[in-house]
Amino acid sequence: MDIIEHPSEFHISIGFNQWFKRNTQAVKALPDRRWNPVKKVWIIPGHARNAVYELRKTHHANIRLAAMLAPEQVGEIAPMPDLEVELPLKADLRPYQRQGIARGMQLRRLLVGDEQGLGKTLQSIGIVVGIEAALKQASFPCLVICPSSTKMNWKREWEKFSNKRAMILEDKVKTTWHTYWNAGMSDVFITNYESLKKYFVTSVPAKQKGERLLAKEIEMRSTISLFKSVIVDESHRCKDASTMQAKLVLRMCHGKENVLLLSGTPVVNKPIDLFPQLAIMNHAGTFGGRKDFLDRFCEGGRGASNLKELNFLLNKYCFFRREKKDVAKDLPEKQRQTIVCDITTRIEYNRAKNNFMQFLKDNGCDDREIARKMKGEIMVQMGKLKQISALGKMNEVQEFTQEILDAGEKLILFCSLHQIVDKLKELFPHAVTITGRDDMVSRQRSIDSFQQDPKCQLIICNIKAAGVGITLTASSRVAFVEYPWTYADCVQCEDRAHRIGQTNNVMCTYFLGGDTIDERLFEIIQEKKTVGNAITGATDTMEMAMVDKMLNLFNI
Repeated sequence: MDIIEHPSEFHISIGFNQWFKRNTQAVKALPDRRWNPVKKVWIIPGHARNAVYELRKTHHANIRLAAMLAPEQVGEIAPMPDLEVELPLKADLRPYQRQGIARGMQLRRLLVGDEQGLGKTLQSIGIVVGIEAALKQASFPCLVICPSSTKMNWKREWEKFSNKRAMILEDKVKTTWHTYWNAGMSDVFITNYESLKKYFVTSVPAKQKGERLLAKEIEMRSTISLFKSVIVDESHRCKDASTMQAKLVLRMCHGKENVLLLSGTPVVNKPIDLFPQLAIMNHAGTFGGRKDFLDRFCEGGRGASNLKELNFLLNKYCFFRREKKDVAKDLPEKQRQTIVCDITTRIEYNRAKNNFMQFLKDNGCDDREIARKMKGEIMVQMGKLKQISALGKMNEVQEFTQEILDAGEKLILFCSLHQIVDKLKELFPHAVTITGRDDMVSRQRSIDSFQQDPKCQLIICNIKAAGVGITLTASSRVAFVEYPWTYADCVQCEDRAHRIGQTNNVMCTYFLGGDTIDERLFEIIQEKKTVGNAITGATDTMEMAMVDKMLNLFNI
């Protein structure tokens, strides 16, 4: 028995088999049914929907939506345009990034779906700047909505790549942030999803249990009308339209001419994930509205259908995506990025820092000869600061790692301390490890599993145990929760993924504790003299140079 659901009625056809008589009797029992001798189907009015769906359960019938039966409408996806003007950006744009900016300037309300590591942040900055500079249309002030862990990175990227000033919203400017724009002190305002209500909502109506809150019922502050552009980073966080953050993002973007959604994984489970994001871009009507979208592309909300057509329409109206393999010729062999974390162990860190400074003072370590003799003890004390900072970065590390895994990619996480390995293993129990505590058999089992098993996505490595001699080319993503004392050792770890025969660009991410020993240490290990010392094998000289530089951080 086959049931086709039309907007106002059902068409039921009954196959001639051993169940013919039974099925016919069941259909005749439906209310107001009638036989169409031309189409040879039973027609059941829409008001009998519940009875038809009950029939499906009892008689194992298959219901299909009429909207799904029309042939897919698929055309040729147009090539990406070239950026024909120079923009006031402080960046050497790669060819595919220029095309992405040009396409974004054309569409204005779009989802940038490039694979992670291709520079969605830079492209979105370029699009907003380009709308103002090349199209001569207002695109500032701009609001950036992003995960909490990336707020500082967004501020740095705006100020690194453009001449625009950016500020992260804080409690002290909760109701006065707009004055910074009026006074010409900031062009870009950055906040995380969880803080939208605090900064932009006046009131949310109380609802009885079971009542549904509509986005339009949320009363917003009038100051949101100032924003000419909104960037929504990791927009797949809005895939569930029933959540408060999805409703608030929808309200923030309502009526805006420039709305940029960024996500390498806009569809996490099924095409239905996409519809709330289309609504945020004000493109729901482009796809016929919610019901038409669900009927045509989601099997009524239960699955996925007509996906080639959906891809074509997305690319035509509001979307583009490139993968690393598509733009490999434009990519360097290796890229590095830093994520500055607001550590959760700030009080403990400050206490340890003060104790360390007192230790240096009490032991006369302003004398270089004394400092040299106490090098080992000083490095132990610095190690304590690194440890506290590493523990304080766990929220951002967890968030970042989960995003990579949700995208279906593999990731290599490097750290130094067993305590950090154990914490990561607690957060990701299915990860495999390579540490000094693992015997050779366990190590090789972890390597083989990571390299060969698609389900094994995460490997947690101790820098000393896994920094050399192994191959982990199943991943093109490497991240450092902690890092060694030398640049050369960093490169050794990075090269576990970047080996001969590796054709993918490798993205290396370093987590730095904001306003901690991490930031200075990372600067130092990038310096050429450190590389030179490591190459010549002058280990003691190198370590003492590190101590000297780190002591300068503490004004000793």
